[in-house]
Amino acid sequence: MKKESKNAVRVRKHARVRAKISGTSSCPRLVVFRSNKHIEAQIIDDVKGVTLASASSVQLKLSNGGNVEGAKVVGAKIAEVAKAKKISKVVFDRGGYLYHGRVAALADAAREGGLKF
Repeated sequence: MKKESKNAVRVRKHARVRAKISGTSSCPRLVVFRSNKHIEAQIIDDVKGVTLASASSVQLKLSNGGNVEGAKVVGAKIAEVAKAKKISKVVFDRGGYLYHGRVAALADAAREGGLKF
């Protein structure tokens, strides 16, 4: 029997989470994507199917996108972009990842930046 890859397990977990979590115009969804070298965050309105704001370690040209410090910078940037677009309340979608390390650091930095979730 072939073992399922870590990413396939994550995608299944994310599908379960997405069945319960949806972003609206008044409370959009803050979703996190994490790779080995980079981290990305998007604020999405699922009703309209549009991305309202985004920030990533690639966009910010961070050399440390794959660690906690990079995640903190991206979290602060997504909060700043959201505030500029008058978004203050979001629902957090961890994307099937464990709420630990870089994902938690991004979420904490976004909270410190003024996002409520």
